[in-house]
Amino acid sequence: MVIIQLLTWWYGPGWRHMVMLSGQRLIRVSHLFSLPILLRTLWAPWRRIISYPGAGLDAKLRAIGDNLVSRVIGFSVRVLVLLTACIMLALTLCFQFLIVLIWPLVPLLVVTLFVKGIVG
Repeated sequence: MVIIQLLTWWYGPGWRHMVMLSGQRLIRVSHLFSLPILLRTLWAPWRRIISYPGAGLDAKLRAIGDNLVSRVIGFSVRVLVLLTACIMLALTLCFQFLIVLIWPLVPLLVVTLFVKGIVG
């Protein structure tokens, strides 16, 4: 009776729960890399390093150059993090897809290995 209940859960609510957990893992990876914040602040200066222009033309041009360099560095770092996040999301998606596909085969694998162990 317990085996029937286990199989009923395994192929019903257990499988649905595994699919739900797979979706939550993808969301967790997305939040881990803060994708919405990275996209929103893509052109923001790196670590809010901003130079304020002085009175002369030389100081204003230096401030523009410093701010441009800060924004390019910020953009570069954020793009690298976004690429890393995309790779991690793709890997997580593939791994979760495999888990969902393998889930119904696990009880069959247990029975097969048990029989193979007895038979030799």
